[in-house]
Amino acid sequence: MYFLVKGVVRGFIKDKKKDISTWFGFENQIIEAIRHPDQQSNHSVEYLQALEDCDLIRIPYAATDFLHANYPEANVIARKILETQYYQAAERSIIARIPNALGRYLKLESTAFDIDRVPQRYLASYLGMRLETLSRIRNRAVDQDLKMLA
Repeated sequence: MYFLVKGVVRGFIKDKKKDISTWFGFENQIIEAIRHPDQQSNHSVEYLQALEDCDLIRIPYAATDFLHANYPEANVIARKILETQYYQAAERSIIARIPNALGRYLKLESTAFDIDRVPQRYLASYLGMRLETLSRIRNRAVDQDLKMLA
C-alpha cells in the first residue's frame, strides 16, 4: 500500500495482449493493487504504473496491522479512508455501467477527475472505448465550447 504524495498512477489489468485501465490515483490518495484481504498472496491480478514522476510513501501491511491492534484511533482513520475508497469505487462502477461512450465521458468530466493529466489511450481504455471514439467526443466538446463563446 502507498500514499501518493505527488503524481499520477494508474491501475490496470491485462486481458491477453490488451491493457485495461481500472482506476487512476492522484495526489493525497492511498493506492494499492487489488488483493483479497484474507489471502496473503504476494501477487495481484492488477498492475500499477506511474504516469508522471511520483513521490510515494510505502505503508507496509504489517504497519497497519500493528496500528489497528495497538491504537484504537487507527480504526477510525481506516474507516474514513475506506469510506473514501468505497465512494471512488462506486463512481467507477457507475461510469462503467453507462451504456454509451458520450455518457461515460460526460459523467467522468463532471467529477473531480483531472482528465488532462491522463494520456488519452489510458483514458479511452478506462472508459471502455476506442481511442478514436474518445478523440471524436473530445473534439465535439471543444467545438461546442467554441460555439458557446461565439
